[in-house]
Formats: sequence, C-alpha cells, structure tokens
Amino acid sequence: MKILITLDYELFYENNPKPEDCIIKPMQEILKIVDPLGVKLVLFVDVGYLKCLEKYKSAFPELEKDYQLVTGQMKELCANGHEVQLHIHPHWEDTIYNEKGWDFDLTRYKLSDFTDEETLAIVTEYTEILHRITGQEITSFRAGGWSAQPFEPIGKALLQNGVTIDSTVYPRGLLKSKDQWFDFKNIGFEKSSWRFSKDLVKEDKNGSFLEVAISSFKVLPFFFWRFVAVRLLKISEHVSYSKSSAVGPSKLHILRLLLWPSYSVVAIDGFKARYLENAYQFYKKKNLEDFVIIGHPKAFTPFSMKKFKQFIEKENRAKQVVVFSEYK
Repeated sequence: MKILITLDYELFYENNPKPEDCIIKPMQEILKIVDPLGVKLVLFVDVGYLKCLEKYKSAFPELEKDYQLVTGQMKELCANGHEVQLHIHPHWEDTIYNEKGWDFDLTRYKLSDFTDEETLAIVTEYTEILHRITGQEITSFRAGGWSAQPFEPIGKALLQNGVTIDSTVYPRGLLKSKDQWFDFKNIGFEKSSWRFSKDLVKEDKNGSFLEVAISSFKVLPFFFWRFVAVRLLKISEHVSYSKSSAVGPSKLHILRLLLWPSYSVVAIDGFKARYLENAYQFYKKKNLEDFVIIGHPKAFTPFSMKKFKQFIEKENRAKQVVVFSEYK
C-alpha cells in the first residue's frame, strides 16, 4: 500500500495569523521526523496567500519578510525532494491587508461562488505563481474546504493548465453550509483511487482525471467529547504551535459531531493523530492501494508529532511513502 503525506500549507484566518506560527515552525517540526528517514512530503500550497503577499509586500515591509520566509522555505523543500501542488482557497480574491493586518472576507469561500470565467482565471494565475516560485511541474489539485463541487468548471480550468490529479474527496464526507459544500457520502471503501471526468464522485474509466482520495475513518461522538475536554484543560502537549485559531464550525455541526457517528479525514492534526495507526490497519485489511494522510501544519501539536513519528517509523513504512509525480 502506498502512503502519501499531504499537507495543506496555509494560514489560519483569525487572530492576526503569522506564517512563523502557522507554517514555518510546525514544518520544521515535521521535517525533524521525515528528513532522517528520507520521507518526502506533498505540500498543497494555498497560492492565494502568495498572491496577496506579492500584491501588498511593497507597501508593507512586514509582508516582504513574510514572503521571503514562506517562499524561502518552499524553495528549500523543493530542493530537498519534497513536492508542491495546487491548493485553492479563493476567498483571497476578496481579502485585503491594512495597518491592522489581514482583513478576511469569506463571503466567496469556494470556487463555485465564482463564475466559470473567474474560476479559469484563478486556476491559471495560481498555477503560474506556484510554478514560477518553485520551478516544479504542477500536476495535482486540492480544493479549499473540500469544496470542489460542481467539478466541471473547475475541471475545465485544471485541464487547461495540465493538472489531472485531484485529492479532495474523502469517503463518506458530507458538509452542507453557506461557506462549505461537499457531498462524498456515497463514496465507500471499495477503492482508494479512480478515474473520472466531470464528476469527481462518479468513476469513468476513460476519464481525464485521477482521484486519489484522502483516507477517512469513522468517528464516534466519544472522540469529540474527549477532544473538547483536552481543549478546555489546555494540556500542553495538545496546544498547537500556532497562536492563531480556525474559523469555528456552526453550532449545529458541533451538535451533530457530539451526538452521532461521523466520518473524518485521516490526519496528523492535533488529537486526530491518535487514529493514524487504526486507520492504516483498516485500509490495509481492505487491501486498498493508497493511504492518503492529510495534515495542516497550523494544527500540529507536540502530541500529533509524537503520534506521527511512531506511525511512520513503524514497520519500515518510510519505504511506502510516495508523491503525486509518481502517479503521473
């Protein structure tokens, strides 16, 4: 079974986020684990952030520093054999920077909030920015907030830019809100990758795209009750390296998680890292071909790094790790 370690390389959107906390430091922590093993990571880079840094850095010296920090780390990672791919949170199109910091407008959080022409322009510009900074060929895409439906206009834009691999879907995933919308509830655990054309949840063996799904697992409410307890107690090993915070889910969504079983991505993030081993054994038992881990450096904690280290050092798993260019 192939293992992919995919990290969404991005900021939080609240409490004046800084790249040192959200990106640079947590990436240094995971590199301490993977570099000695020769393990290569896939970074899904939030390119809208880079675009805004380029737009505002001449007027704000602190953003020039941030730009150099982030792009410098990206270039170093590429030079050491890690891979960068396309991650799009299009709300950056409406975000501004001023003397108070970032002013985030999340009104248009997903690509479906834009016209087809705007989607093409965004995908094209972001792909070009990422290639210009890193020099790497961009072959793969992940939608911000897993919101890649309807896929057809996104797919047309990706094809025009030579991007033919998607890694947005996770089995049984479902969320329908004003800001996020995805419906993967009919995707089961029969396959971990498949070809498709216009709809990323409908297999088409002759399709132009390859879906390499993020792995997922069933979560009982008890997990979230423990998670809430850990957050309230502020136990040091469960405190993230970042000083910022995520935009919180709706109260209704929280209630559902606390009362009914749900499905979640297999992640390195925080408390979820405790399920890495169980999820891996489940996928192995199912004889699936791909085990795709997601991570958000902004959500890394000492606990999650410890659990990830235990996982990747076990049974010589480093030799199973691949990147998306090997699929191409």
